[in-house]
Amino acid sequence: MNYDMVKKQAENYEKQMTKFLRDLIAIPGESCGEEKVIKRIVKEMEAVGFDKVEVDKMGNVLGYMGTGETLIAYDAHIDTVGLGELSNWTFDPYKGYENDEEIGGRGASDQLGGIVSSVYGAKIMKDLNLLSDKYTVLVTGTVQEEDCDGLCWQYIINEDKVKPKFVVITEPTNGNIYRGQRGRMEIRVEVKGVSCHGSAPERGDNAIYKMSDILQEVRGLNDKLHYDPFLGKGTLAVSEIFFNSPSRCAVADMCAISIDRRLTDGETYQKALEEIRQLPSVKKYGAEVTMYKYSRPSWTNLTYPTDCYFPTWVIPEDNDETKAIVEAYEGMYGKPKVDKWTFSTNGVSIMGRYGIPCIGFGPGKEEEAHAPNEKTWKADLVRCAAVYAALPTVYCK
Repeated sequence: MNYDMVKKQAENYEKQMTKFLRDLIAIPGESCGEEKVIKRIVKEMEAVGFDKVEVDKMGNVLGYMGTGETLIAYDAHIDTVGLGELSNWTFDPYKGYENDEEIGGRGASDQLGGIVSSVYGAKIMKDLNLLSDKYTVLVTGTVQEEDCDGLCWQYIINEDKVKPKFVVITEPTNGNIYRGQRGRMEIRVEVKGVSCHGSAPERGDNAIYKMSDILQEVRGLNDKLHYDPFLGKGTLAVSEIFFNSPSRCAVADMCAISIDRRLTDGETYQKALEEIRQLPSVKKYGAEVTMYKYSRPSWTNLTYPTDCYFPTWVIPEDNDETKAIVEAYEGMYGKPKVDKWTFSTNGVSIMGRYGIPCIGFGPGKEEEAHAPNEKTWKADLVRCAAVYAALPTVYCK
């Protein structure tokens, strides 16, 4: 492995990667509306010489380079969140900006930079004759991750019948290598009441008052959740509240909340549901505790329903996959920090559901995700493309 040559070739592609990223940023592509972004990625993959480029029935793009035995994949979700409050932006989120070091725009870090570095990492492999009969590279631009992380890979594995040996998650990692993340689930708690005229509230049974008791106990539960030495503590947060009432002059006869539950290593969705079901007020008021389901159609109008459960995953530091990417990084950039994500990724399905080893390394910073004035760094695009290009040869040696 001539690491200097790989590094130099990645540097040579900085301008092409910058243009590709800015093109992607300029195309609105929120979850379930990614069609034009996918088509732009297909165009770039074909232009740089991928051997095969396909768009599956869900709308994910799958680009293949090489014909070797071991399938190594690079995953980049290419949908973005919305813009939020526009007054918080100091520049146009889709027009973006560029200076000598940075590229700004919605999706710059989360995570359009990942598909850019992946595509050019594969091109570098081809340029430098690194492809061998030992491996095939798959670069995926996946959809609906912001809506339902991992759903795309449930489809790729179950329906496309594609199952890599090893997957690199290209979400932003702050220049580090990540080997795990907490899982999550979406929980609904609903309590019923009886409506009556607001002028005589004693005639009814106010569901909002019942939920106020439940809310305090849910809030207290957060402090009692399991702690893992590597991933940290499980957490929960009430994220939404709903009600039914015949009018503003009536007692509410239904109240419900949504809970964003983060699962650390050692926690299961069954345990998380049961912890809430056992709260005194939940039992007292007969509240119903359930897990949400996701069934929103993709941009191709395909619906692939799933539970809103996204499993925790951790890969050991001494696994072959971890050691290989550390070695590839060290060959060009020195010793990396090996850490973990705060947020969730498509690894919830790839490794969490299916046990396929994952490792995280991607351009940009976690704190840029979903934030106004989002940006990434040109040096990150280059560094990631170089490491991606070197990794399969190191892994398959």
